[in-house]
Amino acid sequence: MDLSHKVAIVTGSARGIGREIALKLAEVGATVVVTATTSAEPVAEEIREMKRPSLAVPADVSLVADVAALVDAVVANYGRVDILVNNAGIARDQLLMRMSDEDWDKVLNVNLKSVFLCTRAVLRPMMKQRWGRIISISSVVGIVGNPGQANYSSAKAGIIGFTKTIAREVGSRGITVNAIAPGFIDTRMTQQLAEEQRQELMKRIPLGFLGTARDVAEAVAFLASEEARYITAQVLRVDGGMAGV
Repeated sequence: MDLSHKVAIVTGSARGIGREIALKLAEVGATVVVTATTSAEPVAEEIREMKRPSLAVPADVSLVADVAALVDAVVANYGRVDILVNNAGIARDQLLMRMSDEDWDKVLNVNLKSVFLCTRAVLRPMMKQRWGRIISISSVVGIVGNPGQANYSSAKAGIIGFTKTIAREVGSRGITVNAIAPGFIDTRMTQQLAEEQRQELMKRIPLGFLGTARDVAEAVAFLASEEARYITAQVLRVDGGMAGV
């Protein structure tokens, strides 16, 4: 895979899966713009240490003005946008009967509205250059559901429907639109679980172990590459077989 001369935006890239995606895209040659509500500058600096250009732009991608400023900054600095990775996301877990309006709205805005806003904002430059890759991070819970995550699973399911629709709208312009649905990934959240809880999780995974952020990043890099030029409107599960067929 070679993404030299490609410019990528990765949302929610200050840490975790987003950080790993940003580093992987830089590793295969892309110029990477990192963005988060917290400072993403340390990740940009890591990329520069790899001798790759990088720009950190603080943004709340659930806000129209922040998204417009983000894309304007990328175009002003690099003249193009080739790859968008919609990774920003939060969780506010609670059983539905106890879920507040605020927790529902916040999760839908950050996890789903941001995908709409960022995708809409990059379409104009991508359509002009007749090449683009839009990759959104969904989740297996958007496919199979999960108790206590009605807001999160609804947002992640919405990403899947959005992906399939936009792929049909822009395919004729050389733009592919895909989603990745991670399963249980070894992150700070799963690391805080008791060993007994971790073992129970792994019983639900045919491969028998948790995935890593790097596993997700490798899938993103592939879908962003020319090797994936004939793949669009797809949901790639990176879940060790958890979601089944």
